[in-house]
Amino acid sequence: MSWAEAIRLASRSTRRRPGRAALTVMAVTLATALLTAMLTISRTAETRVLDELAEGGPISAIQVAAAEARPGQVDQDQIDAGEPLDLDAGAVEAISAMPDVRAVLPIISAPVFVDLPAETIEGEPVEPFADRMVGAGLRNPSLLPVTVLDGRLPVPGSLTEVAVSESFLERLDLELTDDETVIGSEIRMAAGRLFEEEVGSDGPDARGRQVVVSRPRLRGRWVRVEIVGVVAQEAAAGQFLVPIEQAERARDWARSGVDGGDRTDDGVSEFSGLVVVARGIDQVAAVRAGIDRLGYATSAPENLVASVRNYLGVVEIVLGSVGAIALAVAALGIANALLAAVRERRREIGVLKAIGARDRDIRRIFVVEAGFLGFVGGVVGTLLGGAIALGVGELVNRFLVEQGLATVRLSLSLPILLGGVVGATVMALVGGVGPAWRAAKLPAREAVGGS
Repeated sequence: MSWAEAIRLASRSTRRRPGRAALTVMAVTLATALLTAMLTISRTAETRVLDELAEGGPISAIQVAAAEARPGQVDQDQIDAGEPLDLDAGAVEAISAMPDVRAVLPIISAPVFVDLPAETIEGEPVEPFADRMVGAGLRNPSLLPVTVLDGRLPVPGSLTEVAVSESFLERLDLELTDDETVIGSEIRMAAGRLFEEEVGSDGPDARGRQVVVSRPRLRGRWVRVEIVGVVAQEAAAGQFLVPIEQAERARDWARSGVDGGDRTDDGVSEFSGLVVVARGIDQVAAVRAGIDRLGYATSAPENLVASVRNYLGVVEIVLGSVGAIALAVAALGIANALLAAVRERRREIGVLKAIGARDRDIRRIFVVEAGFLGFVGGVVGTLLGGAIALGVGELVNRFLVEQGLATVRLSLSLPILLGGVVGATVMALVGGVGPAWRAAKLPAREAVGGS
């Protein structure tokens, strides 16, 4: 007996008993729908949690400090910096050449003095203060550990725009909801620089020339900049985020003070730090190890992300197990239905054996019938499960909107959809093996003589 003949006989048997076939397909459909919906929802939850962890930059971002790495620092999430170490263009080139590196973004941090004109704020005036501006390449901000809370980022290359942090608002006794009073206003910023200033004469020297007494004095070159946004950033310590060109200009001007020294900065490194983006979270460890071999201290949330993924994996296993149990129950239903069919079709089985059908031919008929029922139930159940997941996602999004929270984007995964259909079919085949063997072992004389 060929497979085509087995399929034809199985199909005829199914049509002769539509009620039993419909109930069996329904059981498989509900089980598959449950499995598909649970896996889809759990996968969406995992994606949402990881997106929250990646808020303000990719999960695979690594921060590199202009400092030596301490032993064992690659096993920590927090940076463990040692002595200062020059972080220059050569280091950027070496890191960029690593096979698992997607991008390398230099960071420049420069000390600045800040003055708030009277028209900038309302209420009590704020005395000028010292802080730091953090310069970064803003042409691809999604790669940076920066989150825009309101407004926008400065235009790349701008020398007159700045974004401020929430701590700057706190200095002004403002809340984030009051940011409209800050965005669009101007402040004055200056990079400090040391100058030699004459303070008198110490009398003539041995040749009769006057000895001029001087001392270094700190001065600033004040520039008006516009506040264009409020951000949360972890690229470096500082209340002001600016394009890297602006920070580089401020740093270089400050360094060109007395004797070309670096008296107003805290290091001589070309860059204050780097943001290195690996090609994926699974490559972060390898990239950190490579940077560690270069001698630089690093930090990355890979241990935190790994822990979260492990917990989410447990949730997915639990939900998937519930769906798998439902499929197993459906397989038992298929086995029960086919056993009943064996009892009802004893005469048919006997006739088939009498005209030359072998045991494997009988098994093939019942296995095909089981697989067909499982496949149909799997297809319908997968579609139903996807619809249920989308419906649940819509209800969840409505609730989140009412609570003023960000919504989730639920998408159907092709592997889950295919897995639902394949899983239902396989479980049905497993459930049909027992009845198929029982049908095949019926003696032809006994089968024909039965009722």
